[in-house]
Amino acid sequence: MAELMKGKRGLVMGVANERSIAWGIASALAAEGAELAFSYQGEAFGKRVEPLAKSVGSDFLVDVDVTNDDSLDACFGKLKDRWGTMDFLIHAIAFSDKNELTGRFINTTRGNFSNSLAISCFSFIDVSRRAAELMPDGGSLITLTYAGSNRVTPNYNVMGVAKAALESATRYLANDLGPQKVRVNAISPGPMKTLAGAAIGGARATFRHTEANSPMRQNATLEAIGGTAAWLCSDYGNCTSGEIVHVDCGYHVLGMPQQDNL
Repeated sequence: MAELMKGKRGLVMGVANERSIAWGIASALAAEGAELAFSYQGEAFGKRVEPLAKSVGSDFLVDVDVTNDDSLDACFGKLKDRWGTMDFLIHAIAFSDKNELTGRFINTTRGNFSNSLAISCFSFIDVSRRAAELMPDGGSLITLTYAGSNRVTPNYNVMGVAKAALESATRYLANDLGPQKVRVNAISPGPMKTLAGAAIGGARATFRHTEANSPMRQNATLEAIGGTAAWLCSDYGNCTSGEIVHVDCGYHVLGMPQQDNL
């Protein structure tokens, strides 16, 4: 395999560094022949993303603020000007105040609740609408979620609610965009050692717990997540839409820890 994505072009949103899930996906797509554009927010992230983009042969970087309509319009305008059309979009964007990712969910503030839902969920709807307009022959939209969307996870708090909304949005978008052959799916990895994951209280303990208790006794790898995204973006994924695809070594099937860990 090296041409699964040959001739396909798409935007990857949310790369922070080489340990980002978005980067694992970008690497897999590039290895399969995809042509990539990258978005980032602000100069600091731009400096991190530029060498990574260059390593996969991309010089197409766009500074985007997903809370600003003009910024999003400019981004997709540049995509249209350069490519005309696109085939896929990877949305790996989420945010919550780090101070509210510890302790009790009940202490969530109104402002952080609204901001978390806007950035972590509504941004996917916003970019999907714009991306679908550039997919006249169909395409693939992928976002990232986590099991804290439907099962209580310590300290995940408002992000659990945001991810639940994101998963519901994925299903509604899949229905809206299905007639134009645009598939919409979410990938749900287990906990990962990423910059975003580190912001959640108790992240190391959660990582160790899932590693010890998942059916495969390990956590997911960036390569496995990237490969799943490559399948969903490729022609092999043409009949898959509205799914929450778990790449968590089976942890989502458990009702209790393994017997040795009870």
